[in-house]
Amino acid sequence: MRLILKVTWPLMLATGIVFLACSFSQWKGDKKMNEMPKGLVVFSVNDKPPLCAKWKDNMPKVRNEDAYRKYIAARKLFRSKVEYQFSREELEWIFDNVKIAADRGDWGAKALLAKFLREGLGPLSSNRVLEQHAERAVKISLEAMEAGQPWGFYDLGVAYEHGYGGIEYSPSIAWAYYLKAAKLGSPDAQMALSQAYMDAGKREFALTMMECAYRQGHGAAAYELALLNDVTGKPSEALALYHAGVKFGSQPSASFLSIAFRSQRHEEEILKPLGFAIDVERARRYDIIADALAINPDLRFSRLDEVLPLPPKPLPEWRGIEAAMTPEPEGPPTY
Repeated sequence: MRLILKVTWPLMLATGIVFLACSFSQWKGDKKMNEMPKGLVVFSVNDKPPLCAKWKDNMPKVRNEDAYRKYIAARKLFRSKVEYQFSREELEWIFDNVKIAADRGDWGAKALLAKFLREGLGPLSSNRVLEQHAERAVKISLEAMEAGQPWGFYDLGVAYEHGYGGIEYSPSIAWAYYLKAAKLGSPDAQMALSQAYMDAGKREFALTMMECAYRQGHGAAAYELALLNDVTGKPSEALALYHAGVKFGSQPSASFLSIAFRSQRHEEEILKPLGFAIDVERARRYDIIADALAINPDLRFSRLDEVLPLPPKPLPEWRGIEAAMTPEPEGPPTY
């Protein structure tokens, strides 16, 4: 018995040391994975919101025209119908052209490629051309982040918030990325911060971030501001913001106005206080735009007032949704 103890005691001690060393190494590895990345700071709802920045100010000034044209052509086709309606050949063409444009350095194409890799492409067995590759999507986001682009920081925040693509789940790191993205002008990040401030009862801070995103033409920000004005009894401001949201591509804004101009309840709450009444033709035009945005959220309607102005301006002749759409920009492509 004594002999066995003499033999096993050193062995047990050695085993324990190895175990502790491995545990310490694992702890160090986990700690390192959850350390705040360099250049980021912890987000707190008690801190003042960041200064209002514009995302375009942090994008390259020059854009490769050939790559841009390939990307735009592919994106237009991709946004022309819902995904299950595409043939495999169409989705292959879309993916190939987006990848070519991304490989040539177009950041819009890189962002869309990351979306395809994150979500997959082709929802049916008959048209599936790409399975999900979250790790590859995160790699593109890291590349964008290293280039100082707002959307890269925002996408990495999403990855940390949900823990995918080889990224360790960490809400604190996620919000640090959102804060950095907001500082660089990402309207999505500005809206994320706005929601956090609102949840914490910091209404003034929340409005600061929301209005910052709104000034960049962010449809979701216009819609949220419209809702806030609606519930606080400011129908005139709410109506103008819903209308601006349509210009910025907000499908919920277009849907709301379609209902508002045909609903008796909304007539009492919003229209009559402003001296307006139900207008079925106005409702129909907003409905057409809402349907189009449900398929293609990239659409923008800077010429909306030419075919669908707010009352009391009379409705001009309806010349189709194309007459309201933002025309293609002239000159060399920019971000």
